[in-house]
Amino acid sequence: MSSASTMPAWTSLTPEDIVREVKNLPSAPKVLPRLKQLLGDGNSSMLEVVALIRVDPGIAARVLQVGNSAYFSSGVRCFTVEEAVNRVGYDQIYELVSMAVASQVLVRPLTAYGIEADDLWKLSVSCALAAEALASRTGMERDVAYTAGLLHCLGMVAVDEWALHTDRPLQLRNTGYPEEASAHERSVFGFTQGEVGCALLKQWNFPNSMAEPLRWQYSPLRSVAFTKMSCLLHAAKWLRAVVCGGANPRPPLPAAALLEPLQFKPEALQTLLPEVENRMAAISTMIDGGGPATLPPFPVGGASHWSAA
Repeated sequence: MSSASTMPAWTSLTPEDIVREVKNLPSAPKVLPRLKQLLGDGNSSMLEVVALIRVDPGIAARVLQVGNSAYFSSGVRCFTVEEAVNRVGYDQIYELVSMAVASQVLVRPLTAYGIEADDLWKLSVSCALAAEALASRTGMERDVAYTAGLLHCLGMVAVDEWALHTDRPLQLRNTGYPEEASAHERSVFGFTQGEVGCALLKQWNFPNSMAEPLRWQYSPLRSVAFTKMSCLLHAAKWLRAVVCGGANPRPPLPAAALLEPLQFKPEALQTLLPEVENRMAAISTMIDGGGPATLPPFPVGGASHWSAA
């Protein structure tokens, strides 16, 4: 890989410059065929459709974006996939998914980060589940936490799309949790993918409660207004790193100071691992068509949004 010393620097760019180049968001290839099958079956329930949309960052973002458009919103914002699906309606959802399936970008890996499409999906969904589990334990907004976790990699998508669109070779060095490629990103751009993701969500008129934690995911205590959710996202990324890391050595637990705003002990994160792993396994079964398109409820915090009301 190119090093920070040999790679050109584009420090005159801003995160907003990057997101202006984004034309498409890649959706998880594993989700799309199963979701399209459900949408084409008149016997499928909306609950099954919602369950699958919630585990795909690209489609979930599109559905939320359309649900909050002037045509559908009537000035009232929706913040969850469930609300957006009910607002947009079955036919429009089918159109959105069909367009996503037709897009060639869906099967493109993130070349700039050396991440395959399937791995990007696993990182995004496992972080969403981890964030939701943490929110359930700490009394925070589970829907906001889930969305922030699901979309926390969108800045990487925008950076990779920018590099492809402008024909600028880019390979960013990832050192793993907690810094990932942020040091190399700063040396090349002067900002991180988290800041790009935040700019992208703000361009789509997502609320600051969902956008700002992406900005501060590498330094959550620097966030003033959204410290708790930023710390939650940072901690959820540790769970994601372990769940997706396989046999690799576990990264060190987050510093106690980073979890203090949540009143949560670093060691307690380890108790959530089986839950996140089991729910990821259930999702894989669901996507492959071998199980129901619902997930079991959380053991703590009441009925899960994955279950029927």
